[in-house]
Amino acid sequence: MHVKLVLTLTLLCITRLCPAVCGVNINSCILQGDLQPPALFEDGDFVIGGAFTIHYYVRTEKQTYTQRPQPLVCSGSMNFRELHFARALQFAIQEINNSSDLLPGITLGYHIYDTCASVAMAIKVALQLVNGLDAVFNDTDSCVKLNPVPTLIGNSASTAAISISRLFGPLGITQVSHYATCACLSDKRQHPTFFRTIPSDHHQAAALARMVKHFRWTWIGAVRSDSDYGNNGMASFLKAAEEEGICVEYSEAYYRTQPRSKLKRVADVIHRSTARVIVAFVAAGDMRFLLEELSQQPPPPMQWIGSEAWVTDPQMLRFNLCIGAVGFAIPRSVIPGFRNFLLDLFPEQALKFPLLTEFWESSFSCSLKRQTGSSAGMPACDGTEDLRALQNPYTDTSQLRITNMVYKATYAIAHALHSIICNEKHCDNNIRVEPWQVFDQLKRVNFTKNNYPVSFDKNGDPVATYELVNWQLQGDGSVDFVTVGQYDASNTKGQEFSLSRAIIWYDGSEKVPVSVCSESCAPGTRKAVKKGRPVCCYDCINCADGEISNETDSLYCYRCLPEYWPNNEKDNCLPKPVEFLSWNEILGIILAAFSVAGSLVALSITLVFYKNRASPIVKANNSELSFLLLFSLTLCFLCSLTFIGRPTEWSCMLRHTAFGITFVLCISCVLGKTIVVLMAFKATLPGSYVMKWFGPPQQRLSVFVFTLIQVLICVLWLTISPPFPYNNMQHYKEKIILECSLGSGFGFWSVLGYIGLLAFLCFVLAFLARKLPDNFNEAKFITFSMLIFCAVWITFVPAYVSSPGKFTVAVEIFAILASSFGLILCIFAPKCFIIVFRPGQNTKKHLMGKIPTKSL
Repeated sequence: MHVKLVLTLTLLCITRLCPAVCGVNINSCILQGDLQPPALFEDGDFVIGGAFTIHYYVRTEKQTYTQRPQPLVCSGSMNFRELHFARALQFAIQEINNSSDLLPGITLGYHIYDTCASVAMAIKVALQLVNGLDAVFNDTDSCVKLNPVPTLIGNSASTAAISISRLFGPLGITQVSHYATCACLSDKRQHPTFFRTIPSDHHQAAALARMVKHFRWTWIGAVRSDSDYGNNGMASFLKAAEEEGICVEYSEAYYRTQPRSKLKRVADVIHRSTARVIVAFVAAGDMRFLLEELSQQPPPPMQWIGSEAWVTDPQMLRFNLCIGAVGFAIPRSVIPGFRNFLLDLFPEQALKFPLLTEFWESSFSCSLKRQTGSSAGMPACDGTEDLRALQNPYTDTSQLRITNMVYKATYAIAHALHSIICNEKHCDNNIRVEPWQVFDQLKRVNFTKNNYPVSFDKNGDPVATYELVNWQLQGDGSVDFVTVGQYDASNTKGQEFSLSRAIIWYDGSEKVPVSVCSESCAPGTRKAVKKGRPVCCYDCINCADGEISNETDSLYCYRCLPEYWPNNEKDNCLPKPVEFLSWNEILGIILAAFSVAGSLVALSITLVFYKNRASPIVKANNSELSFLLLFSLTLCFLCSLTFIGRPTEWSCMLRHTAFGITFVLCISCVLGKTIVVLMAFKATLPGSYVMKWFGPPQQRLSVFVFTLIQVLICVLWLTISPPFPYNNMQHYKEKIILECSLGSGFGFWSVLGYIGLLAFLCFVLAFLARKLPDNFNEAKFITFSMLIFCAVWITFVPAYVSSPGKFTVAVEIFAILASSFGLILCIFAPKCFIIVFRPGQNTKKHLMGKIPTKSL
């Protein structure tokens, strides 16, 4: 509020719009302040203003408010680079004045000011230009004023440019800056008449963020100038960096006029940081102070990423800690004849302007005018001084970057003036040029000069193109700016940034340095953010079972499909191995061998019985049921083979039904034999006719009926819900168990239950007949066989339920083989032993003998 009031009163005083406020007699004309003389000037039909930061400071004094303040005076060392820019404006105007195509017959003049990096000085200069009072700086007692300057080239600093723009905007006066890059100046609501030939920092910030992302740096430090340029530029960069997933360890600000303690604190933060990459959005003057501070106690080697404000400033090359620095810069250019113009400066010309005098004396450390206070203590110049022997930013024309921006700005204004005052035939220097006309024509400017296009978009900005510059150490030990890539904002998204050659980093190698808070998470792991830390600081967590991540730094692990399982590295889903009891594995081979062996034993016993079918022991033990039992046992042994191999629809139905029917046939035969034993004993009692009710036809019928019942149960099971192949993925997570689903569990347990019922009945009857008076009582052996059979199948139930995978099938096969071997060994082994090894006992007399006294 107070600043606006002061500016308003100042403007009113200078323009004499309010004599009462300024204390001026209405009849006299006395300027109420000291005009700021231009550093360089030349009159012409139309005068272009220029504002450059040739010095960094303004001499300050303590105000007592009892006497008139002294005029603002620049101080400090001279910035030769900015003088170089100011001379580019002179050169461009000289070219235009000598041109027969552009503004023929019209001479352009210039009034170039040194704003000393001071907003106050910039405002003072702007007010003079607005009121046309800069033309009378040599006559302070006169109030004669000329037309206001139609436009201004400058200022170099964004903060000063913003202040000038806020003054020029309401008055419709255009400003074309060559170096003010703050993105805020693109806002036409606040800066309606601002143009620039240098791209906005909005593009540079995006380019820097894209570059940092390209080199996989996720953990960086950030320093900036505490000014509009630095603060706005860094804000744009941080926003773009966040979108790219880049984290900032620290963000520090410094301005050269701040206390040294602030600078030291920034240097301490850099020393303590773990980030090896620093993005510096810093003005050249501020960067010089920071590097000088860091040079006193150099930090560990780190990679500097620079903004265009300092990354191509030749004065920065003396700081070795920035070797390998990378940053975006305005493309280098060539301006024919400009070097000769710079070097064709002689002492006589230098004496015309204090600024050039100071430059000459600073460059050669001699005095052109010994009587001046500024030259005290220096020897007099002897006339042998030669600018061509100098190597400083003023004489350096090897990389004309910002210089070309001044050159293009001057020509843009000239083209705008040409459109206003010139027609096809001639130009009229009597036409009064209004500021709004220049503004209107600048928006339409579109030309090419020295192969460099010049135009402005709706925001007054040019097309953003940058060169990626790398500070590379040369063979002679010097450091030079080498172009290693480009950035063109007009390209399609994602293709703006490109590299054309290798970058030499701070360690002198081409290997990209690493700057991360946490190492990258390899495939097979995911990132887990550490609590209270930025997202770039994380732990790498192994993916859970059944999950994978196939990318580096994956945020998530993804679950494999049910039929797949991760590999050991958990970076790929592989088909789960399918497990079943196969013919190729040892367990399957062993079980198959026992199955075949059992069937061969049954066939061998059948052969023995057949050869001895007329012997008493075979006849006495119901040979018909014995042969049927041996046949059923052979089938029981062989049915176990159906459980081995890959389950199919047919094998699943066959294995359970064949098992159920053959075992019922087997138990039915054993039950028949047991009943025959009991009935035979009953038949020996007086008056008993029981055997006629259980003769061979009845035995065959009972076996058929018992078996038919099982067949009917199996038919119902297969009809309603038959077994089928099933991929069991619940029991094991890492593999698939290919098994036969029971279909109807009730059907399966009905089959087993019926077998168990017959076996239990057979066991009870055999147990009752175990002590019948025969020397060879078959009931004893049937009792043992049924005892083994029941024990096997009782233990089968929990073993079957709890066995995993293919072992479920193995348990079932084992139960079949064990019970079958139990039956064949208990029932037929004793008979075969007598037939083969004790033929003397295979007689009817011996068989009908009494059992010894010692009972079983």
